[in-house]
Amino acid sequence: MRSGVVAQKVGMTRVFTDAGEHVPVTVLRLAQCQVVAHRTKDKNGYVALQLGSGARRSNNMSKADRGYFGKQNVEPKRKLAEFRVTEDALIPVGAEITADHFIPGQFVDVCGITIGKGFAGGMKRWNFAGLRASHGVSISHRSIGGTGGRQDPGKTFKNKKMPGHLGVERVTTLNLKVVQTDVERGLILVEGAVPGAKSGWVTVRDAVKKKLPKEAPKPGKFRVSEAAEGKTSQPAQKSEAKPAEQAAAQAASAADEAAKAAAQAAKAADKAAQAAEKAAAAVKKDGE
Repeated sequence: MRSGVVAQKVGMTRVFTDAGEHVPVTVLRLAQCQVVAHRTKDKNGYVALQLGSGARRSNNMSKADRGYFGKQNVEPKRKLAEFRVTEDALIPVGAEITADHFIPGQFVDVCGITIGKGFAGGMKRWNFAGLRASHGVSISHRSIGGTGGRQDPGKTFKNKKMPGHLGVERVTTLNLKVVQTDVERGLILVEGAVPGAKSGWVTVRDAVKKKLPKEAPKPGKFRVSEAAEGKTSQPAQKSEAKPAEQAAAQAASAADEAAKAAAQAAKAADKAAQAAEKAAAAVKKDGE
């Protein structure tokens, strides 16, 4: 299972096919989508990648956040998201995922936060039919009607479809087709509409209900910076140096213990000599 990406919704446009047909598409931009951290089974109980996208000013961040990104040697990100992956699909920390991570023709699932509509009535929120436009209805044509609360049960049940806040919900649109990708500009063109407003953040990953094409790169398409390469090589060097360091530390501790034992033995010998001197002096006094 491959990782997804964190993208920013630019807006909608259309592209023309070779046959002259136009296809409505949503443009998604990868704003330097980088791997920020790994989640492992030993430490976290599951395997996942934490990705970040979008530039963020460090002076508008807390000290803890600055320290977190600094520890990972990654520039501060505006949006973070985790993607569950298999162990063979892990991507190095600091690597930037490119637009050709997805190939034209494959299907993806896009998840985002819908546009807020404010307080809405039952007809707009739940597609109720409303009351009659005439013949006995006065000033309540768009009301929802009865809610089922009579003497029994004597209340209105929870989760009843009624007027209320509409929008600002996490929605996933399934099986959207990738039409084009632009690696240089970091753009992914997806056929159809994507939830959320312009400049909103969405997550894009391989479709759950569609088979992944064989041409799709595994574990993904990305480029690794020099800093990330240096960071990945450091643990190997440390692991090679660990046995020698451990042996030296063990030898040093053994030498310290031997020195302590010798010091204790010298102290005991001094105490014994002092006791012998005291005993000889006492015998001499008794003889006099």
